[in-house]
Amino acid sequence: MGMPPPWMQQKDSRPAPDAPARFVIAVGSGKGGVGKSTISLNLALALAESGRAVGLLDADLYGPNIPLMVGLTRKEWTGNWTLARKGPQQAIQPVERYGLKIMSAGFLLGEDQPMILEAQIVRALLMQLTRQVAWGNPDYLIIDLPPGTADLQQNLLADLQLSGVVLIVTPQDVAHLDGKKALQYYRRASVPILGAVENMSGFLCPHCGQPVDIFARVSDARAIWKMDVEKLGAIPLDPLVSQSGDRAHPLLIAHPQSAQAAAFRQIAQQLAAKLEATAD
Repeated sequence: MGMPPPWMQQKDSRPAPDAPARFVIAVGSGKGGVGKSTISLNLALALAESGRAVGLLDADLYGPNIPLMVGLTRKEWTGNWTLARKGPQQAIQPVERYGLKIMSAGFLLGEDQPMILEAQIVRALLMQLTRQVAWGNPDYLIIDLPPGTADLQQNLLADLQLSGVVLIVTPQDVAHLDGKKALQYYRRASVPILGAVENMSGFLCPHCGQPVDIFARVSDARAIWKMDVEKLGAIPLDPLVSQSGDRAHPLLIAHPQSAQAAAFRQIAQQLAAKLEATAD
């Protein structure tokens, strides 16, 4: 067998000297629809709430959702934006909202416009959104990845040293089954697995406050927890979570005293403790 591709070769787990932040955390999943963008945004807000400087990169180039969740969308974009390939490149200024520095391909498009780019241009765009944005050396950069393990993830791993990845699942067999594939992918690429979060984890009864299972219990054979993955936390199912994002007022801003907000804060504290305890 030949040499593995660059993105799968052994890597130093320490942040690279030219990393865009002290800690770079990717938030990924094996399948779509598990609430990855919602969790990325609220984890970033929880870290910022604790006094840390935080950047948020929406790296789902084909389906960016973060602009909608923070109220920064446009119906149509008619500009003449191009990728700089030669010569000095001017820094891209992120948008600041809710104490975060945010960048997304969605800022370059109208809300209903598709991103139609060749694979080479996708890699160049991803590089610009990570390396050429004026992040300002934040403590954390949270990267909201598209689901799966396709070219975009491979390009990211080839070009950027990650401090770790957080995987998102829901209490469904298919989410755990696909999540395990993503887990194996990142392990083979020597990316530290910081843990996993179970989203939509039961419904809190508004009358008694007790959790009620909405989905059937995930079978042990398919559960990601059987693969030596730490469960960082569980986010209870509640319409407020999705409604807050749809109305451009994220949960931690609109409902800071909710059980879901408390869960996000607890997960953020665990991530910070994991990374900062081993930092130089």
